[in-house]
Amino acid sequence: MPKLSRSRGGLARAPLKGKTEDVPGTRKPQEPNSNEDRQLYSGLIRLHVLHHATQRPVYGLWLIEELARHGYRLSSGTLYPMLHGMEEKGYLRSVEKRSGRLARRVYRATALGEHALTRARRRVSDLFTELFEEVKESKSRQEVRRAGGSGR
Repeated sequence: MPKLSRSRGGLARAPLKGKTEDVPGTRKPQEPNSNEDRQLYSGLIRLHVLHHATQRPVYGLWLIEELARHGYRLSSGTLYPMLHGMEEKGYLRSVEKRSGRLARRVYRATALGEHALTRARRRVSDLFTELFEEVKESKSRQEVRRAGGSGR
């Protein structure tokens, strides 16, 4: 049973050795793709949507499935507000397509969306290059250290 101690706010669990999640001001690292990381990925998801919407008309369920193939798990309650926001900003335009009883809102990139994607590609490319150059340099330094060199 965990040891309890008195604190200003009442009873608190005493921290156990080696358990950072029990120490005030520290917390356990989150799993990859946690909700905290979602904010980092939201721009990438929007770029992904824009990329596909420049290639062909897209609809919500297809986008959810396509994004899932790349490891992004989005619900319709997340995706549709994002699509509406992109439409309000002028990056996408939607129309309702009917096929018998089935009605589907289909999205296409606008000229503004295509231009934004072109600019974003350059920035993503620069970031990608920088991120992976650092990884490559770090691996090279580790190999030099293992081989007995100074690494500098």
